[in-house]
Amino acid sequence: MSEQEVEAIGWDAIEEQMTGLYGQQEPKHYAAMLPYSLGGNDPLNGISAYAAEQPYPHWHFVTFGFSELFEKESEDLEYSGYGFELTFRLARSAGEEEPPAWAINLLQNMARYVFSSGNIFASGHHLDANGPICLGADTRLTALAFTDDPELPAVDTPNGRVEFLQMVGITADELEAMMSWNTNAFLEASQEVLPLYITDLARDSLLRLPVIQEAVRQGIERDGSQTGILYVDELDYEPGKSRLLGTAPAVLTIGARQAPTIAKLLRGRLLKGKPLTLNSKQRQVMLELKPVNGTVINEDFVRIGLTEAAVLELEEKLQPKEGELRLSAAKELKVQIRKTYIKDQEGNVVETIG
Repeated sequence: MSEQEVEAIGWDAIEEQMTGLYGQQEPKHYAAMLPYSLGGNDPLNGISAYAAEQPYPHWHFVTFGFSELFEKESEDLEYSGYGFELTFRLARSAGEEEPPAWAINLLQNMARYVFSSGNIFASGHHLDANGPICLGADTRLTALAFTDDPELPAVDTPNGRVEFLQMVGITADELEAMMSWNTNAFLEASQEVLPLYITDLARDSLLRLPVIQEAVRQGIERDGSQTGILYVDELDYEPGKSRLLGTAPAVLTIGARQAPTIAKLLRGRLLKGKPLTLNSKQRQVMLELKPVNGTVINEDFVRIGLTEAAVLELEEKLQPKEGELRLSAAKELKVQIRKTYIKDQEGNVVETIG
């Protein structure tokens, strides 16, 4: 046994957890050809795939590299590296002996995002892929949710704590429901029809099931929404201006793509007494429920207070359609909806909303 293998205390801790599930099964392992630290393109040291049989055949992937696999390097003594490793369960067809390459690439892409941005995933997070999670596939799964792996509890290693976050393929309307309510609550309500949160590219939206629809409706009504911050493609604010014949209203500009989501979040956030912050690269706007309408403007932050009547009217009128909205309950504010252009990785417009 080499010196490096002896020191792989973080790696060994992950494998020990997987051995607890799969015994002595030898996983399919995919190592990075060239380490990221030496200029390679793959941030993860490796990815293992185990052949699981229950509740039905699937691949169970686990990553090696978000946490500290060898010596402790970070100053954070509580967590190892980023504090997690990703897992992913993917339906396995009869006779399939090798896991699909796209799943390996997807996990490496998640690592590229984390390593380049410093943004980490946590249970309850979600990510819009803006297209099929498997490029070119005929699937309705166009987003990802993150939750605790139901069979892998967090482990305390000599390098710190490591959580196992399972990545789950979801549809666009499921993503919207999670944003309007709560990611983990939605997944928990779906356990009977989505056991172990296995991703199946062939499945339809869970929201076609009345029982799931009702669970979401009741959940939003009871809990409101967990989404306090919404990242939007387009966002701007122009203060009202004084004119000879009166004052021109302030203008809040948003993209058509997010208009329906914002409408749902107005009910799940503002009407529950919780603010909603809209974020873009250029601007940050907070919407909150107030007894009277009013706006506070800082250099890069705008707080818009709306009465309940104004919130209800805005919720009703927000549609994914280019145009101008006037509110009778907030005449000092005008909402401008602009078209949203969805582009592929090459920058070509593939869809226009609005």
